[in-house]
Amino acid sequence: MVKIFCKNTGTSKEFEEGTSLGAISREFDFDKPYDILAAKVNNVAHGLKFNAYHSLDVEFLDYRTYIGRNFYCRSLCFLLYKGVKDLFPGSALTIRRPISKGYFCSVDKGDGTGLTEADVDAIRARMMALVEQDLVFRRHEVRVDEAIKKFTESGDLDKVKLLETCGEVYVYYYTLGGTPDYYCAGLVPSTGYLRTWSVSPYHGGILLRVPDRHHPENLAPFIEQPKTFEVFAESRKWNSIMDLDNVGDVNEAILRGNASDLIQIAEALQEKKIVQIAEEIERRHNDPDFPVRLVLITGPTSSGKSTFCKRLSIQLKACGLHPISFSTDDYFVNRLDTPKLPDGSFDFDNFETVDHDYLQKDLLKLLSGEEVEVPEFNFVTGLREYGGKKLKLGERSVLLIEGIHALNPRLSDQVPESEKFRIFINTITSISLDSHNCIPTSDNRLLRRIVRDFLKGAFSARETISNWPNVRRSEVKWIYPFQEDADVLFNSAYLVEFAVLRTQAERILATVPKNCQEYCEANRLLQFLHYFVPVSDKEIPPTSLLRGFIGGGSF
Repeated sequence: MVKIFCKNTGTSKEFEEGTSLGAISREFDFDKPYDILAAKVNNVAHGLKFNAYHSLDVEFLDYRTYIGRNFYCRSLCFLLYKGVKDLFPGSALTIRRPISKGYFCSVDKGDGTGLTEADVDAIRARMMALVEQDLVFRRHEVRVDEAIKKFTESGDLDKVKLLETCGEVYVYYYTLGGTPDYYCAGLVPSTGYLRTWSVSPYHGGILLRVPDRHHPENLAPFIEQPKTFEVFAESRKWNSIMDLDNVGDVNEAILRGNASDLIQIAEALQEKKIVQIAEEIERRHNDPDFPVRLVLITGPTSSGKSTFCKRLSIQLKACGLHPISFSTDDYFVNRLDTPKLPDGSFDFDNFETVDHDYLQKDLLKLLSGEEVEVPEFNFVTGLREYGGKKLKLGERSVLLIEGIHALNPRLSDQVPESEKFRIFINTITSISLDSHNCIPTSDNRLLRRIVRDFLKGAFSARETISNWPNVRRSEVKWIYPFQEDADVLFNSAYLVEFAVLRTQAERILATVPKNCQEYCEANRLLQFLHYFVPVSDKEIPPTSLLRGFIGGGSF
């Protein structure tokens, strides 16, 4: 017998050795408004088919949890793949990226014809039939060479490249009704769990819509994101030109000794985009009727706002302009006046953390030609201080304001719209692990923040991971609603970023104790990083956006 301590109830029960988590979950009585999809076992995520052979701590999870959503969405991607393969033998499905509260997917039917609305209707009907059949997702654990052979035979060379370069001895893959596929983590037990979803035509492909995270019985609300999609399409185009569509491609290029070239190309593409933005600002600044005088720069945490602002300033100077900048952080209210979260901790991402009325008064004075003494926030004392920093705009000056709330209309609603130029920075990761495993944008930023916080001595990896859900909730509320309002979106994702971050992130993540709940996320990130062939940061230039997180930058 094994003893299972259920964290949902705070009680223990004994079970026969080998009992599955699915069976165990039914024996504990707690509120289950939605299906249990996965569990944390000794602070590591597992599927419900996991068998207990030892005494364990278990926490059961539904869709409202990050882990539960991931299990559901991965399974939904397999359901879509199975539906496409059943209808169009020889076809190829690529899960491109999360967007518009769903996943953008492209389909190559294999016959040279494009995807039609009737095709999407047929795929939807086939997927619904598979759900009704309640087919089992079967897991197969094999030696990596056996998995490589399996996917070579099926023509899935993206998976072959990933498995050949991941350095593992054993891996597992899944089958659904005889169709094999590979996923980087677990799935739900069967298709019968997948009751809420939709597919619709989208930009020549399919938008796979998923449940709302708070109310899984409903679809997440559709949000059109044309500018975000355009930036993603631009990144995909460059990746395709370089024949780097997935992590396996990047790993092979690194193993061939091409890491230096990849770094230089990534830097050149980002610098080219910054130059284009600077030239557009110059053009609009020179407009005799509606000259731009205020540049607002925002983005979620760890997107690279500060370094971008400094690099943009250099390019604006090269255009003959005189950029002057400050951060909204310097207008933080004093620490004691900071809004608080329900648990009593400070809500540093709340818009009311910024004294926006006072900031706008200074902003209007600067734009009217007055000299203004601007504050600097002392993060040690928690006080806004004045140390004699004075700013004044000249004839060729543009004012740059950088911060997570810079695009919030309330920050500059008294400034004419024609005088503003808005920039939104994000990490729109354009490569995937393989054709069915895309990389969440938030993973990119979380790893950056873990490394930066640790190297600066600000927070441990455990503390950064613990605070991440609060950060993400604040971003959804205060930052992302203004993304599509930007004049330009800048993608700060770096082609070989995960390979570079791995060299530092692994040792930092290893400091998270196994007996804390943050270990689950640390373990997931460690498993994720193992897919990347590591690259030294020695060739990352000191002006790189990435230097803002790994150290050694000239800014």
